[in-house]
Amino acid sequence: MTTANTRTAQSEFYLEPEDARRLSNLSGHLDSHIKQISKHFQIRVFNRGNHFKVAGEARSVDHATQIIQRLYRETHNGTDITSELIHLLLQEADIDIAYNKQHSDEGHHKPVVLRTPKLIIKPRGPNQQNYVRSIIKNDINFGIGPAGTGKTYLAVACAVEALLRDDVQKVILVRPAVEAGEKLGFLPGDLAQKIDPYLRPLYDALHEMLGYDKVTKLQEQNIIEIAPLAYMRGRTLSNAFVILDESQNTTKEQMKMFLTRIGFGTKAVVTGDITQVDLPRGTRSGLAHIMHVLKDVDGIGFTQFANKDVVRHPLVQRIVDAYDVHEAQVAAQNLKKEMEQKSGGSQS
Repeated sequence: MTTANTRTAQSEFYLEPEDARRLSNLSGHLDSHIKQISKHFQIRVFNRGNHFKVAGEARSVDHATQIIQRLYRETHNGTDITSELIHLLLQEADIDIAYNKQHSDEGHHKPVVLRTPKLIIKPRGPNQQNYVRSIIKNDINFGIGPAGTGKTYLAVACAVEALLRDDVQKVILVRPAVEAGEKLGFLPGDLAQKIDPYLRPLYDALHEMLGYDKVTKLQEQNIIEIAPLAYMRGRTLSNAFVILDESQNTTKEQMKMFLTRIGFGTKAVVTGDITQVDLPRGTRSGLAHIMHVLKDVDGIGFTQFANKDVVRHPLVQRIVDAYDVHEAQVAAQNLKKEMEQKSGGSQS
């Protein structure tokens, strides 16, 4: 039964069949899972056994009801309901809420889904959806934002899908690890073994989507190629899907060099977080620089992720928020000190 007006609604339902163990798995310790859902949607959830009542804003009530019912179905398969699983489902629900609230043409697009041999990937949240749409539309794309927002993972998914559709002939993974310059010559092993630790996030994503054996075979055929940024100089990349990861650690010269490697039939995705630059002090990040240089160039897409887009453990989002607050406080204190020093100097 659902009663609603333009603002509020109440949903009442039973979870069948009634099973104390499954209900306990759904609810979590001290109803922590139910509280997580109600806090996210800012609604009220009441239950006695398998009898539930959900009250609040109509759209949020609908989504919360669907999530609770979906989680209960998952318990039938033996799924262990965790706060992380709920966090991901909540972000998935936010896609529909955001699109329903928007009145622009962009808001009426159906959610994008990426299909790979091992996984079907549905980008979570409006920014992830817009990011994938931008990759599909533009030849060069930038995904900028904090860790855990899916920038690299979705870029790899787009690359895999493009490769399987024969839109490109190869996938090239590039990372400007500070250590991946001339110092590589002193490390043991071949090129792949030397930079393997720096490309591990990309490998992990590929293995999830294609399987270990398939990735290994494609590498042997040079269809999937790995390369440190220093090895890209002098090349022209045609009919390829190129991912430059951790691009905040490029210099201005390296970023220009990379972008001017792009040839016909090639799509490039550049990901990075300008708050985590590991370059030597005084060296400006090529990513921070290029955001201003190319902001008005047609055919280049920029997607800016925010802390709310983090899809890892909920604590990751709170950690990023805490760092932002701290850095803002430090900046304010430094500015105050500078003003006091200038004021003191002018008085003397």
